[in-house]
Amino acid sequence: MNVERIPLDAELNLPIYEVRTTDRGGKRMVYDVFRAKYVRLTPEEHVRQQFVHYLVDAHGVPSGLVSIEQRVDIQGQPQRADVVVHDRRARPLLLVECKAPGQSIRQSVFDQASRYNLALGAPFLAVTNGIEHYACRIDRSSARIDFLDDLPDFDDMCRSA
Repeated sequence: MNVERIPLDAELNLPIYEVRTTDRGGKRMVYDVFRAKYVRLTPEEHVRQQFVHYLVDAHGVPSGLVSIEQRVDIQGQPQRADVVVHDRRARPLLLVECKAPGQSIRQSVFDQASRYNLALGAPFLAVTNGIEHYACRIDRSSARIDFLDDLPDFDDMCRSA
């Protein structure tokens, strides 16, 4: 087991947190503290790990309220939302869709996140490839979507949800 900073082809536009890694069967694995298990270290997984640590460290999200790859049923088909942050009453607060650094953030990424969020109903949505980050607040009562410069801190998200 190693504790290290993972080098990638692209520099991420996030603080880089050290993570535990190991090799299993010739595959690089990273320890996901949120799921309490090792998972395959792909470029997308690296972005997901760094982004959730950023949410906890920089935005005050309690780690116990973070769900990774949460099941979401879309038209009867099981899907997995990359990251769902819940409020203290276990209601979805923030949905995050992560992509690999080499994948551009296109309309299709927002569409995917929006489909998941139709089922979840989180008032905040973010998409990231580790380099570009987009966040918005969704007001369902007025059907308004406001893009944000940055995500609010956890307590502020809870107050404005």
